[in-house]
Amino acid sequence: MSRFSIKLNPENLFFVFLNKRKWVEDVRYPRFTLLGQSLGSTVLGFEALKKLTPDFYFDTMGYAFTYPLAKKMFGCKVGAYVHYPTISSDMLSKVQEMRPGFNNDQLIARSRILSAGKILYYRVFAYLYSLAGSFSDIVMVNSTWTKGHIDQLWGVNSKIVYPPCDTASLTKLPLEDRQRTIVSVAQFRPEKDHQLQLQSLRCLLSNYPNFRQGPEKIELVLIGGSRNKDDEDRIQKLKELCKTLDIEDNVTFEINASFERLVYWLSKAKIGLHTMWNEHFGIVVVEYMAAGLIPVAHNSGGPKMDIVIPYNDNITGYLASTPEEFATKIANVFSLSEEEYKNVQINARENVIGKFSESVFQESISNLLGPILQQNNN
Repeated sequence: MSRFSIKLNPENLFFVFLNKRKWVEDVRYPRFTLLGQSLGSTVLGFEALKKLTPDFYFDTMGYAFTYPLAKKMFGCKVGAYVHYPTISSDMLSKVQEMRPGFNNDQLIARSRILSAGKILYYRVFAYLYSLAGSFSDIVMVNSTWTKGHIDQLWGVNSKIVYPPCDTASLTKLPLEDRQRTIVSVAQFRPEKDHQLQLQSLRCLLSNYPNFRQGPEKIELVLIGGSRNKDDEDRIQKLKELCKTLDIEDNVTFEINASFERLVYWLSKAKIGLHTMWNEHFGIVVVEYMAAGLIPVAHNSGGPKMDIVIPYNDNITGYLASTPEEFATKIANVFSLSEEEYKNVQINARENVIGKFSESVFQESISNLLGPILQQNNN
């Protein structure tokens, strides 16, 4: 608790250890993963509720299929804080358009029959997900993007509660003395789309050969954790892609970097890069802005709707979708004068300080959960 600066009374905190977590692991369901994990969550949820039946069941993991169980079998009030909808219209659209992606592999994307089958599967799952979500008494979401999907699927009026971001400590970092460095902070997972970052850098260096070396040289630093063999394999493939794209001299990998090393890069870099499509919120983009970096983020999801938006009609960052667009926006940042760059830094920092702080999160949670918890006490 001290590591995260959280103050709690240990006498009011209890840990219940569960043994059924294997039922929600994705490796257990190579096909029909969404349905498998969701049904598996009911096994894990039943174990938890059996070991300790609460008055108020508050789910922050996205296990909506456990709500009917908690409410009807165990008599709990049910609350949800949804980070990301398990199914969304965007996922359905990708399959309908036969576009490959990390959740729609090439085999299915190339086949009309398989795509039609997956569309049917998604629609049935969306109905079940909607039915499960309707058992909640209060629903909170982490962004405007998530709210749009959850309200549509569950037929509720969810409340937006932005996640707590440690903006206070990051705003202490100096705005001056920034290097010609681009930082990307993201786990090495497929949906983070590091390939798009490397392709964007290749496009940038092709358009501006002077950025390859010398006084105008640009460096892209990829910071992320390696959790297992799959992550290691992805990192190796990214390094091989750097060689193929002839950009390896301009890319640095920081694997499992310490917090101190992360802060070092956040204090030195000029640009924070984020390329995930439809990121539900994007805490790292908030951290970029608080730390004094100018964000160049994907033109979708939380970054587009909630974070990289004008502050008092002033620019706070840039949005892009394709390698060419990312390259153009990155070049725009490096072309800013010192005064123009600092103005964007200040606007970006001011935009996130009062909106995404831990104190704002605590106040929002207290205001929304307080009445329900009070009802349980009466």
